[in-house]
Amino acid sequence: MSASEQVLVDRAYLSAVAEPPAVRLAGFVAEKGAVAAAEAVRSAREPAEVADEVAARRRHVDGALLLDQAARSGARLVVPESAEWPAAPMAALAGAREVGLPGVAEPLALWVRAGAVAPALTEPGVAVVGARAASGYGEHVAAEFGHGLAAAGFPVVSGAAYGIDGAAHRGALAAERTTVAVLACGVDVDYPAGHARLLRVIGQCGAVLSEYPPGTRPRKHRFLVRNRLIAALGTATVVVEAGARSGAANTAHTADLLGRHVLAVPGPVTAVNSVGCHELIRSGGAVLATGVPDVLEALGRLGVSPPAAAESAERRGDALRPEVRRLHDALPVSGAAPAEELARDSGLPLHKVRALLPELELDGAAVRCEGGWSAM
Repeated sequence: MSASEQVLVDRAYLSAVAEPPAVRLAGFVAEKGAVAAAEAVRSAREPAEVADEVAARRRHVDGALLLDQAARSGARLVVPESAEWPAAPMAALAGAREVGLPGVAEPLALWVRAGAVAPALTEPGVAVVGARAASGYGEHVAAEFGHGLAAAGFPVVSGAAYGIDGAAHRGALAAERTTVAVLACGVDVDYPAGHARLLRVIGQCGAVLSEYPPGTRPRKHRFLVRNRLIAALGTATVVVEAGARSGAANTAHTADLLGRHVLAVPGPVTAVNSVGCHELIRSGGAVLATGVPDVLEALGRLGVSPPAAAESAERRGDALRPEVRRLHDALPVSGAAPAEELARDSGLPLHKVRALLPELELDGAAVRCEGGWSAM
């Protein structure tokens, strides 16, 4: 087995042998290296404080089998020793661990479902998060933020949940740019099940990632643990809707601890879903954001700009055949429209609309849902 293969096997083992965030194990790996740390854990020679994190699973994990399981589902392992590793965001988490921030540590590896290369992992992204039980207003705003930030060249990072997360991902995909979904389960587990198609498209056009090994089921505590990765991967975090105590507010708090810029979208003062956003703004924990320009201005003050090679959605759209582009432009970003409505909006014959919609679906630009079709 080559050195690189050994690192992958050992990192796979370490990613599964302890429940994240494995603060003491992460420190041990940082000190000894993955290969030496994995061998120590397998042979029960790790420090006593690390033993509490790994003892329950040390005999029940096989790194090579996990790698095979991932490959069968179209996933792979990205490790700190590889070029795809998001070094700066993960270094922020490592720094937080080193200064003793409770419950924060870098992941030991990332399981990723993406194309041959996933530049979205190493480019500066923006996290867009919020309530699962979002309002129509919230989903509309999230889609607008997702679309605008992606069109500006920033990968949109979120958690693939119903509500704000899903709307942000769809907005980014409608701009024909990349988006990153961070899961609280294995990347081979479609959760939520209603987003199976969305996750498949994100895996083709961006990246689906998790620190949890293949086959891991979602658990309530894993969502809060997962949120630190969203906060780290976002150069800024935008909270669209959030309750007083919510996962989105937790993500914003972690982002602030990591030195990220936090912005929040205001809503009706009578809306429960806006209480968390208003509290973030009132307390100074977030800057008020009413549109994408506010986020771009904040990033500009931090000296963050989109990747130089970013290609605008308009230029990419020009590559489509004119009639396909007309139909794509008619697709709603949120909600759905039947073929008849799309024909009226685009001015194309109904028979042509019905013929072109499956083509857009195969390209990952449209999705069939209840009530008709919408943009991806």
